[in-house]
Amino acid sequence: MSTESATPGVATPADAATRESLEDYTLRFAPRSYRRWTPFVVGGSALGGMAYMADFSIGAGIGLQHGTGNALWAIGVAAVVIFVSGFPLAYYGARYNLDLDLVTRGSGFGYFGSVITAVIFASFTFIFFALEGSIMAQGLRYALSIPLWIGYLISTLIILPLVVYGMKALTKLQTWTNPLWVLLIVAPLVFLVVADPSSVGRFLDHPGTDGAGVNPASIMLGAGVSLALMAQIGEQIDYLRFMPPKTAENRRQWWTAVVLGGPGWVVFGAIKQIIGVFLAVLILADVGAAAAVEPIEQFDRALGAIFPAWLVVPLALLLVVLSQVKINVTNAYSGSLAWTNAFTRVTGTYPGRITFLFVNLGIALVLMEADMFSFLNGLLGFYSNCAIAWVVTVATDIGINKYVLGLSPKRPEFRRGMLHAWNPVGVGSFLAASLLSIAAYFGLLGEFLSSYSTIVAIVVALVLTPLIAVATRGRYYLRRTDDGIDEPYVDADGNPSATLYHDQVSGQDFERPDMLASAKGGYISSLSLSTDKSGEHVLPPQH
Repeated sequence: MSTESATPGVATPADAATRESLEDYTLRFAPRSYRRWTPFVVGGSALGGMAYMADFSIGAGIGLQHGTGNALWAIGVAAVVIFVSGFPLAYYGARYNLDLDLVTRGSGFGYFGSVITAVIFASFTFIFFALEGSIMAQGLRYALSIPLWIGYLISTLIILPLVVYGMKALTKLQTWTNPLWVLLIVAPLVFLVVADPSSVGRFLDHPGTDGAGVNPASIMLGAGVSLALMAQIGEQIDYLRFMPPKTAENRRQWWTAVVLGGPGWVVFGAIKQIIGVFLAVLILADVGAAAAVEPIEQFDRALGAIFPAWLVVPLALLLVVLSQVKINVTNAYSGSLAWTNAFTRVTGTYPGRITFLFVNLGIALVLMEADMFSFLNGLLGFYSNCAIAWVVTVATDIGINKYVLGLSPKRPEFRRGMLHAWNPVGVGSFLAASLLSIAAYFGLLGEFLSSYSTIVAIVVALVLTPLIAVATRGRYYLRRTDDGIDEPYVDADGNPSATLYHDQVSGQDFERPDMLASAKGGYISSLSLSTDKSGEHVLPPQH
């Protein structure tokens, strides 16, 4: 069924996509009319997702295996790489009000090429949903003796009603719960260090099971685990795309919110990983290595330093549940967006974001029941190779191909018909970086490189992205340069224009960045074009 002009009483795929996207903007630019929040509200909501407990477990795992010295270096190296690579992505998402999938399309991958990275990102969301759900289940078992398999189910079902309502509900949830979360984390830690200063020395001296001292191989192995979080920038951008227009009046607030809510998340993440090492070393002798990486055990000890015994377990459970809910609403929301984007582009059918919400949570539940937590570091070390290859490729295209070489259009194009289906610049660089780094990770490129697979991914993506752009002379970025609308895409301040145009297919009005001319005459939205199976509305290529 091809997309036809709007007919009373007849529902088209474009109609279904339009109705649900009025809240979530799943497949499209986030219009100015919807973006009514202040920069600090959007940035604060983005940082609300930083409440996840996985960082404490990840840091603990690195520190207990490789020692505190190597862990601190590993966490620091990963944080620098994530911040530098995440900055251009966050800026583009906030400036042009696009999610990372739409930014990726116009940054070297093409309209269908970015389907690959959409699946990579969706995988990130269900992996980390499962990780956080496992932590909550551990808390329920610890505090209430609920079996793990039931805890997994509870941690999944509790998220559903919170995610259905999209950005408006998420903003309220994150804003209201941030102060309580910060209080429960910071207060007991400060008291613990003040009451027992020698704990800092024991933390710094911990040698790890390797006992090899500080060395590059251990640092890079640890950094590889932390770098799996590189794809977190996609979830940050799912909030930052709702930033208000940047103006002379709000310029300082706007930049502060983008930096802190975008790549700045990793500063808070690195601090949490270091705290995880500290708490794991503190309780290691009492609970053993297996339990020391569990956040519920860590914070039972931390909270016990300041609160009476009868209150410790309930507060520890509250902290774990609060943290799990704050991050997993984001994981579920972002994952449903990514799956919907990929499926709609490939099939031309829009089944609804809620459909893929259930798909994403179902996969996460299976991972939890399979005891994913027990092989966490190995899974993250493998996954990080793909995440690094993707993010570094996009960041390099923005930073070098757009602003240094001038081969990639500075404004990220995302609309069907304006882009080529596939762009070898991004797709080629991503695949080469992923495959070579995975080969290195499994020792196929020699024992030495097995510890440095993350560096392989970074270097290959950094080098190949501009090389392929130069070799192809940038021919595969744009299929057309003219979208058939005379009005400029951006206003005088450089923000996407808010002028409304009528979509002849869905019968809805959309803002200028979402619209382009139809091959059948009149205007059509990018949303309607995504469900045009016959391609009858797609403009011909320009030569």
